[in-house]
Amino acid sequence: MTNNSSSTQTSNISSILQTQQQNQPRKTAVITGGTGTIGQALVEIISKRYDVVFTYHHNKTKAIELERLHSAKAYRCDITDINVAKKLASRHKADLLVNNAGISQIKMFADLTELDWYKMMDVHLTGSFYFTQAFLPAMVKQKSGCIINISSIWGIKGASCEVHYSTAKAGLIGFTKALAKEYGPSGIKVNCIAPGVISGGMNKDLPDDVLESLKAKTALGKLGTARDVAIATLYLAGAEFVTGQVLSVDGGFEI
Repeated sequence: MTNNSSSTQTSNISSILQTQQQNQPRKTAVITGGTGTIGQALVEIISKRYDVVFTYHHNKTKAIELERLHSAKAYRCDITDINVAKKLASRHKADLLVNNAGISQIKMFADLTELDWYKMMDVHLTGSFYFTQAFLPAMVKQKSGCIINISSIWGIKGASCEVHYSTAKAGLIGFTKALAKEYGPSGIKVNCIAPGVISGGMNKDLPDDVLESLKAKTALGKLGTARDVAIATLYLAGAEFVTGQVLSVDGGFEI
């Protein structure tokens, strides 16, 4: 990232923070998958307005670093365990829940195993179901709350050799829209972000020629960053009249 790009993003964050109600007491955000590429950016950006609690699965070193840098609280856990979600919800009330934890796998459909399929669905869909169901009652009780699900452009367009991943991410979009309708009357906003091709993270092992091809298909002619996704998430968290929407953070990949 260039210095100019970083400065612009910092200005964007400041602008968002200034337009939201800064005189209110700090609220709590719960973020799953906090040590991944997008997860780290979410912890960093969202901690500017919220007290952050995040989960992680493997990277303890990074979790400790994020706790120190952003005054956050980390929990190492398996989000596909319903008891984990219930335990966290008994300790923390979430004003904002970001279902971000995810995995990826490139594999021909014919070669997918039953384990491949269920693992993908469990992390993306079952984990989001457990955490949402655990934290939602407190939101309903206070008649306010925000849930943001991190999907993918491939949940909209579909990706060859990623049928199970695309299916899980598409499921999150349906989950978002249905939940928004059901809990809108309770004052709960539910939205979804569909990142496009983001540099690093799940795309770090793609060959350079593939990345260049994807970049060429993007209207802005560049790859996105995890910070782009995090800034969009912060925007949706503060947008009071937006619910049931899918915000594509993809540089115009869909055009």
